[in-house]
Amino acid sequence: MVDILPNSFSVHGDQELEPPAESPEIEKLGVDDMLQKYCGEFGSWQLRHFLLTCLAWALESIHTTVMIFADRQPGWRCLDGGSGRGCSLDAHSVCDLRPGSWEWIHGKGSSTVAEWGLVCGERYKVGLVQSLFFVGCMIGAGVFGHLSDSKLGRRGSLAVICLLNAVFGNLTALSPHYWTYVLFRILTGFSTGGVGVCAFVLATEPIGPNKRTVAGMSTFYFYSAGIAILSGIAYISPSWRALYIASSVPSILFILILPFINESPRWYLVRGKTKQAMKIMQQIAKSNRKHLPGSVLLVLDEEVDVNMTPNEAEGEPRKPITGSVIDILRSPVARFRLFLTMTIYFTVTVVYYGLTLNVVNLKTNLYLNVFLNAISEMPAFILTIVLLDKFGRKRLAIGTQFFSGLFCIIGSLLKSHGEWKVVRMVCGILGVFGMAGTYNLLLIYSLELFPTVVRNAALGCAAQALHMGAIVAPFVVVLGGRVAFAVFGACGILGGALAVYLPETLNRPLFDTLAAMERGESV
Repeated sequence: MVDILPNSFSVHGDQELEPPAESPEIEKLGVDDMLQKYCGEFGSWQLRHFLLTCLAWALESIHTTVMIFADRQPGWRCLDGGSGRGCSLDAHSVCDLRPGSWEWIHGKGSSTVAEWGLVCGERYKVGLVQSLFFVGCMIGAGVFGHLSDSKLGRRGSLAVICLLNAVFGNLTALSPHYWTYVLFRILTGFSTGGVGVCAFVLATEPIGPNKRTVAGMSTFYFYSAGIAILSGIAYISPSWRALYIASSVPSILFILILPFINESPRWYLVRGKTKQAMKIMQQIAKSNRKHLPGSVLLVLDEEVDVNMTPNEAEGEPRKPITGSVIDILRSPVARFRLFLTMTIYFTVTVVYYGLTLNVVNLKTNLYLNVFLNAISEMPAFILTIVLLDKFGRKRLAIGTQFFSGLFCIIGSLLKSHGEWKVVRMVCGILGVFGMAGTYNLLLIYSLELFPTVVRNAALGCAAQALHMGAIVAPFVVVLGGRVAFAVFGACGILGGALAVYLPETLNRPLFDTLAAMERGESV
């Protein structure tokens, strides 16, 4: 007979057994809370992961801006001094010269313009290939934004992107004629369009909320550095074909770096791979000299206060939570945010690329000019980093766009000759300065506006709007003079006005699901 007594066990009334040891209570935490409490928000693990991942930004800038050098119009000279052959060095353009009376200084292989005669009536083809490249970027941003949220993941998508960039970049160098060149530039744009989205999300998702802002906004330094490096590569490249090969080498090197980059624990979590997510979090804690107790379980934000099954508590695989653009459109909150974000990205890009093209087209040393443009944007990045946590995302997004739009409107009211021409140039520089800051802060702002399950899909849509603005910008520049400045000013003011309707995300958590985001919006 077994006597049951409170708080003790006895057999035959005289043999007591110790009560079974209680298993430690499971502590359920979301990614942000686990990083803050146990793993560290930005330690040695995050620093290494961030630096390696952000190298992909340099690849994007190289593949995007290489056309500035490859499609440039080189210098020309008259044959035999031009005497009696219908050639004069005073001519404004080679279109005013007699065929056969002049030649390209560095030969036909120096650029695509020289090799395929993209001058005079064929000049439109230079703008056409540039616009079609951004069409490819727009499509690729949406495709890879979806793939990185679903089966491929952030890291897998980057691997595919870099492989395609390396292949298409080298094939571009082998183009036998213009239309083949256009095709490969579209394909390069398709793969390039997904680089920024995947690299930015992968680099910032494992970083704690208090450090994410500065880290996220520092990604643009890699983009500008890529442009500066490309200027040096272009300067020493003997031909446009050699330039495309040289600009594709970094993509090959980045593929070799990928094994040292981890997948995002947030992506593992929403895909139902809790064990893999916990393994990454343990690596982060160990590398940062922190201790992650075995009783702590990583869960989605909405599961923190929900009772779990024994299998889930042990980290068994759960059914993955997936999301797509359709899910965003079904959510009133996410749908409204996506509309505002895409429109603002469009207006910002029209102004940024439009004003940048005006600066690049100055009759100065092209290589030095592009290098200085890349370097000059960095003060705007520093300023937004300093002010972002002080004023918040919303107010700074409004202020930087109004700042840029105001100076563009002032520029549209000024004359284009005499001293006023210099003042207008200053207005354009200040306009670029403001939009460079906006461009930078929009990255972290957009990341915080959408939950993990649809974050890359949303950023992919935003990137599509961005590339659409890049397609439109060259056509606005063609308008020239006051009209172009007026359009840039209107876009800046419109973008700032739309930002008024976005929520402030400063010191707010990164939500994992749409349901959690909607609940957080109602609080």
